[in-house]
Amino acid sequence: MTYSFMSPPNAGRFVLSNATLPVVAVEGFNAPAKEGLVRADIVIEDGLVSAVLPAGSAPQELAKSDLREGMVWPCFADVHTHLDKGHIWGRSSNPDGTFMGALRAVGADREAHWSADDVRKRMEFSLRSAYAHGTSLIRTHLDAASPQHRISFDVFSEVRQSWRDKIALQAVALFPMDDMVDEAYFADLVAVVRNAGGLIGGVTKMGPNLAWQLDTLFHAAAENGLDVDLHVDETDDPGAETLKAIAEAVLRNRFAGTVTAGHCCSLARQDDGVAERTVELVAKAGISIISLPMCNAYLQDRYPNRTPRWRGVTLFKELAAAGVATAVASDNTRDPFYAYGDLDAVEVFREAVRILHLDHPLDKAARIVTTSPADIAGRHDLSRIGAGRPADLVLFSARRWSEFLSRPQSDRVVLRRGKVIDRSLPDYRELDSVVGG
Repeated sequence: MTYSFMSPPNAGRFVLSNATLPVVAVEGFNAPAKEGLVRADIVIEDGLVSAVLPAGSAPQELAKSDLREGMVWPCFADVHTHLDKGHIWGRSSNPDGTFMGALRAVGADREAHWSADDVRKRMEFSLRSAYAHGTSLIRTHLDAASPQHRISFDVFSEVRQSWRDKIALQAVALFPMDDMVDEAYFADLVAVVRNAGGLIGGVTKMGPNLAWQLDTLFHAAAENGLDVDLHVDETDDPGAETLKAIAEAVLRNRFAGTVTAGHCCSLARQDDGVAERTVELVAKAGISIISLPMCNAYLQDRYPNRTPRWRGVTLFKELAAAGVATAVASDNTRDPFYAYGDLDAVEVFREAVRILHLDHPLDKAARIVTTSPADIAGRHDLSRIGAGRPADLVLFSARRWSEFLSRPQSDRVVLRRGKVIDRSLPDYRELDSVVGG
């Protein structure tokens, strides 16, 4: 059971008064801001935000909840997750916590267990958690080595339909790009992704076939109207420069779709000049970058009996300064790639601020789990507050950044279409029959 710090009026028309909003996620409202936070009244009518007004100015006759300067955020966007892997830790852990250990453990678990029923049960559990925490948009990568691509995409399509009124879902095919030499498999994968309305992805790695793989991928994506989302340079090896190769391929192929790159860890290990040239190419190619700070801090630079020497994350600030669209996301949850996590965007935000030093000032930080990921996913209608938009909001007792970032905000209130949802989290015992206790 979760306990909320307040209860908004159960009315068709009411006001969240004396609220504090993150300016970067608010449309059509101007008022003096402090550290990117602004005071306002939010008028909600028939499930929509009908107005954002100066604090204390909402019509007096309306039912009100005085937030006493508590924060109100739009629902979150989490655009790099792995719903198909989630919660397998109980049956397939990662004994040494390394990237290669995770690859081996997940591969073995997939071969042994990933039936449609298994994937569906774990996926539903993850979505129930994300929904309770206040997320309304999720993009998941789905392991798509044959024959798993058909199993997981069929399940995803069913789940997306059943969740359509709660969480907007997108799926990316994650597959070993070396498998593209199997023309029949790759053609079938592209067809499955196209029919599911998904994105094509893959894991890039340095090698003599990289340019051919990227050209083939972008050609197939262009022919089939697919956007691209890749796992890139998830390593501490400074010689891993596939991000640069991707940017060159986008420009070389004049690819018109959207391209997203996740991780890009090695960029932070390269000499400044090398990294700067890659950042310039990424900006020129219009590639978006997703950083996964919790998972990368967990996996990267992990060696036995040795304290890690770096944080494992990409050059987030430098990319953003160059005009590159950037966001953060959950990545894995309770699987061999990350032993923890619950698809809670507040936790992701809090850890990202600490790991990436996104504070001092925090004036635009809220964008990384709201407007920026929503825009990267092409959902400009989500994760923002404004007149005419759905009253999909997350309410917090915290008034200022220090309060917000110092506690997990477990007493938050989530509104969907202006109504309070049940924030009870699913019990892990529900998964015992699937993954063990």
